[in-house]
Amino acid sequence: MNTTTHVFHVKGMHCKACTVLIEEMFNELPNVESAHVSLSGQQVTVAGEFTNTPEKIADELTKLVQSHGYSIAVEKSAHNAGWGDFVYALPVALVLIAGFILLQKAGLTSLITSSKVSYGTAFLIGLIASVSSCLAIVGGLVLSLSASSAKEGGTWRTPVLFHVGRLGGFFILGGLVGVIGNSLHLGLMANVILSSIVALVMLILGINLLDVSHFTQRLQVTLPTRFSKHIVAGSKKDHYLAPLLIGVGTFFLPCGFTQSMQLYALSTGSFSQGALTMLVFALGTFPVLAFLSFGSLNIVHKPWKGIFFKTAGIIVIALAVLNLSSALATAGIINPLFNF
Repeated sequence: MNTTTHVFHVKGMHCKACTVLIEEMFNELPNVESAHVSLSGQQVTVAGEFTNTPEKIADELTKLVQSHGYSIAVEKSAHNAGWGDFVYALPVALVLIAGFILLQKAGLTSLITSSKVSYGTAFLIGLIASVSSCLAIVGGLVLSLSASSAKEGGTWRTPVLFHVGRLGGFFILGGLVGVIGNSLHLGLMANVILSSIVALVMLILGINLLDVSHFTQRLQVTLPTRFSKHIVAGSKKDHYLAPLLIGVGTFFLPCGFTQSMQLYALSTGSFSQGALTMLVFALGTFPVLAFLSFGSLNIVHKPWKGIFFKTAGIIVIALAVLNLSSALATAGIINPLFNF
């Protein structure tokens, strides 16, 4: 049988994590020799030995990934921006943002502190990440580990080791990133620049959550995905310590939210601050990932998912603007937007 190559259109991708997950799932098929996903092109190129028509191949591939919110098609479908969702998402987001600001002014919470990302912001970003980019790849890992656990009788050991490894790994590795920042002797302006980069990364992520355009997906900067593929492949192993090591390894997955927090941890120049920032961020992702581990939670098929993601996107954009303005105000470039 001859090898043929097909190019299909992918719907539902938002970040680099999506490409890693889809490629790994397709490459596991016995008749597939290679699969390459383009985030910017929203396409997947699959080479292998196929006997069905392209339409049937697309249907079979969709069955593999539809639980993660993706679909594969021969023809490119018109992008539905879901503008009607903003009717509900915008007022909800504005009420939440106003609530955050009032709590901040009352001293009951801390989301913005000068040019720094507060622990409250890190936790909130973790919550949002857990239902967007983190859900794409880390959620896939959790489901894969849960499937492996089910083969062993559904023991609690696998998910517990994963979450212990994830929380502990983020704490220790976040601290090490802070130590690296300290060794670089970052000054005030360097910290302002890093804080501004964090805000810009968050801004791009927020725009992507709105899902009104695919252009900003081209602007995402992530770490090389080679290591990420080893982590995804490792979730299929049945070694006793595999869940623990996979949990630690999620620190290096191509999640833009995670990497924005890593940049901030670098700017702290402190083991304790870097460690606590990454730990609090990981704790923010914990509730949703725990539901995936011990129960069932799937937002991607809910009828209100568009409203949910757009609300989250608006909140992330607001946080990005507030933190960017705080960084610029610290540098004396602009006046503070709010006097907290």
